Amino acid sequence: MVASAPAIRCRQIADADVPAVVALLARGFPGRGRAFWQHALEQLAKRRPPLGLPQYGYLLESDGEPVGAILLICSTMRAGDGFAVRCNLSSWYVEPAFRLYAPFLVSRALAHKDVTYLNVSPAPHTTPIIEAQGFARYCDGLFVAVPMLKNLFGGEPAQVIEAHEPIPVEIDTFEREILVKHAELGCISLWCVSGARAYPFVFRPRIVKKFVPCARLIYCREIGDFIRFAGPLGRCLARRGKPLVIVDANGPITGLAGVFRGGRMPKYFRGGERPRLGDLAYTEFAVLGV
Repeated sequence: MVASAPAIRCRQIADADVPAVVALLARGFPGRGRAFWQHALEQLAKRRPPLGLPQYGYLLESDGEPVGAILLICSTMRAGDGFAVRCNLSSWYVEPAFRLYAPFLVSRALAHKDVTYLNVSPAPHTTPIIEAQGFARYCDGLFVAVPMLKNLFGGEPAQVIEAHEPIPVEIDTFEREILVKHAELGCISLWCVSGARAYPFVFRPRIVKKFVPCARLIYCREIGDFIRFAGPLGRCLARRGKPLVIVDANGPITGLAGVFRGGRMPKYFRGGERPRLGDLAYTEFAVLGV
């Protein structure tokens, strides 16, 4: 007798699917555990994605049972004089017996029009697959900076202010929302005020190699702003126990003390505009805390 082929379908993850998706991802990523994935899906449940895009991502089913999942973190970000939609593909896993259907799951996630897709933490062995899917690399590595060393005895005066505190100058409402929302996610959101202008910065606290405290730069208008205000920002972060800052880079950053690590955590995009360095807002680094 010949066994019948399983009924396979791909659909959006619904609220009722969350427990099954948590269990599935916990099997696929045993190093993170169920508590991590439970928290991750709770964070996605709080968000409101752009119209027509999924709340959580997509589920692969076989005869009604979940056998694969991919999370999507969708947001609307400023792009030039307008706004653009982008989606961070994150944390996808398919049970070994159903890996043949994995492209079906990924192609469904990539089917939305007028969207810039990001893959910001690809596993090294998946790089050829990502490039075959039409993704292009936009970031080659990381720069580990010691910003508190910049302008220790001078430099441009600047005031560092928490996102929730009153700001003595006019601020951009869209950037204010970014800072407030990321502070709610556990990030360090700061304004750097110089003259009559305020510059936004978001950092995510990290522990590298299980014992090195640092912060990852999540958002700024441009890397030049971080270089400019590295001293006061770095000393503010150092007082919080975060003397090192990880910055996406394509080489050493002139004007900052630190070291460039090429090939470490490259980042890819597909469609839309090429992402700029210094903008990981609403990606898995900020929302999921990976």
